[in-house]
Amino acid sequence: MSQQRILHERYRVDELIGRGGMADVFRGHDLRLNRTVAVKMMRPDLARDPAFQARFRQEARHAASLNHPCVVSVFDTGAALLDDGLHPVECPYLVMEHVDGHTLRERLHEGEVTWREAVRWTTGLLEALAHAHEQGVVHRDVKPANVMVSRSGAVKVMDFGIARALSDTSAHTAQTQAVVGTALYLPPEQAQGARMDARSDLYAAGCVLFELLTGRPPFTGDTPLAIAYQHVREEPPAPSAVDPSLPEAFDAVVLRALEKDPARRHPDAAALLAD
Repeated sequence: MSQQRILHERYRVDELIGRGGMADVFRGHDLRLNRTVAVKMMRPDLARDPAFQARFRQEARHAASLNHPCVVSVFDTGAALLDDGLHPVECPYLVMEHVDGHTLRERLHEGEVTWREAVRWTTGLLEALAHAHEQGVVHRDVKPANVMVSRSGAVKVMDFGIARALSDTSAHTAQTQAVVGTALYLPPEQAQGARMDARSDLYAAGCVLFELLTGRPPFTGDTPLAIAYQHVREEPPAPSAVDPSLPEAFDAVVLRALEKDPARRHPDAAALLAD
């Protein structure tokens, strides 16, 4: 980034604030509107791959179609010519709302989360998912690292990098049977390469709520494959069995969200939120 500090003659790129699977996130400044922004830029080594380019642009389309207080806003998109030491490559970028706060993953690492905080944060997550689903978008990578809580307490869901339109019936790459997402929050149908829909996001949200309540995910293991096997074959414990101090009312809500069969889960985010 040292050779490219201003994007589109408008966005100044400052320090690195985060790294993802296919992009780096920088704090930035919109010189025209005089506001702090976040600039998410694809890594140069991946920008040479048309598949990653397409996936990144897909994220931009999905994120730009969502307009909700609990979804990180995308303000602008573009591409910058960067030199990675081999030869210049065009790297797409997103200019997004900058959230001053911490991810749920960071909050979990900081220490105990109260069940009231868990409910409040999960409420924001479900409101964001309900809006996305209404717009025909399933997130497909719901996890604590993709949910931020601002210093004022606002919940912001981010990273629609592997989101798909609900009308897209191809849930995996036929040639590789590749599974995307994070194993700890992996819906059984995603682990099996089956078609996913909005209820798949609800399973992952149930995993997040379980972890916020108990301090641990519903399934753990030494390898992603071992964890994925448990999502498919084993029943999760009730939250109150892990932490007896929790109100037992949570058990039915969480365990329904974690049903193996999507038809047995809540039909939509609004129903889970109501529960």
